[in-house]
Amino acid sequence: MKILMLGGTEFVGRAVTDAALTRGAQVTVFHRGRHAPPPGVRALTGDRTTGEAGLAALAEGTWDLVVDTWSGAPAAVRDAARLLSGRADRFVYVSSRSVYAAPTPAGLTEDGPLVTGASPDAGADVPYALAKRGGELAALDAFGDRALLARAGLILGPGENVGRLPWWLNRVARGGPVIAPGPPDAGLQYIDARDLAEWLLDAAADGLGGAYNTVSRPGHTTMGELLDACVRATGSGAELRWTDPEVLLAAGVEPWTDLPVWLPAGELHDTLHRGDTRKAHAAGLRCRPVGETVADTWSWLCELGGTAPQRPDRPALGLDARTEAKLLAAPGSA
Repeated sequence: MKILMLGGTEFVGRAVTDAALTRGAQVTVFHRGRHAPPPGVRALTGDRTTGEAGLAALAEGTWDLVVDTWSGAPAAVRDAARLLSGRADRFVYVSSRSVYAAPTPAGLTEDGPLVTGASPDAGADVPYALAKRGGELAALDAFGDRALLARAGLILGPGENVGRLPWWLNRVARGGPVIAPGPPDAGLQYIDARDLAEWLLDAAADGLGGAYNTVSRPGHTTMGELLDACVRATGSGAELRWTDPEVLLAAGVEPWTDLPVWLPAGELHDTLHRGDTRKAHAAGLRCRPVGETVADTWSWLCELGGTAPQRPDRPALGLDARTEAKLLAAPGSA
C-alpha cells in the first residue's frame, strides 16, 4: 500500500506513519521540515500554509491513501485534497467531535447537528470547531464518499505534544499528596493515538467513508483508574487527595486546563466523555487498557528525560503549584 502522510512527524501523524511502516507500506511524508521524519519513509518538504506554491513537492505521484491530521486553516486541507483527488484512491481526515453543535447531549451519534458557519475556504484564525468542520467539508468536496472523517476526542499516548497525560505523570512522579479531581468513578472517553492509527489504516483498506466517532466506549476507564495507573507506572507512591469538584471550582481551578482530562459533571463532560461510538467499534475499533497507555507514555517520557514536546499553538497545561498547595492545606483536605 502506498500512503501519503500529510505531516507524519508528531503524535497522531507519527503514530499513523509508524503503524503503516510496520505493515510494510510505502510511506511518503510531506512536512515542513521542523522535525526529523521517521526512518524508512520518503520525505517531501513544503509549507501548505502558503497555498498552492507550498504544495509543489506533491505535483507528481500517486497513492492508495492520503492521511491528513491538519487542525489549522481549512483552506490548507482544501488545496491539498483538490491537488490529490485524481491521484489518490482515498482520503482520511482526522477531525474532531468538536464539530457537533452545542449543546452536545450524551449519546450523540454521527448524525447529530453540526456547527454552522464552517467553510472549506476559511483561512487562519477560525475557531477550532469551525476549522475542523471546514476541513471535513474540504475533504468531502474533493473526495466525496472516498473521504473518511475520523471524529476523535481526547487523544492520549506516547508522543503526546499537548501536555495532558505527560503533566499528570510528571506531577505524580514528584510524589507526595496530589490534588485529584473527584469523583474517582467519573467515566472517561479517549483513544490511544496508536489505536486510532491502526483503525484508520484498517478502515481505509476496507473502503469505509463518511464520519465515525473514534474514541473508546463511554466508561472505558475512569479518572480514578487513570490516576491510579499514573501512580503505578511512576512508582512514586504519590497520595491522591480526591477533592470535590465544587471545592476546585470555588478555588478557581479550570477543568481541562489546570487539571487536564478532568471535566465536572455537566454538558462538557457529556460532550467529551459520553459520546456514542458504536459505529466505529462495529467497524473494528479496539482500545487498549488505560494502564497500558499510561505505562507506555511514562516509558516514552523517561526516554526524553521527563520533558515532553509541546505544540507551539497550544498553551502549557497543569495546576499551579501554589494553588495546589493552598488546596492541600485547606481544612478538610484528606
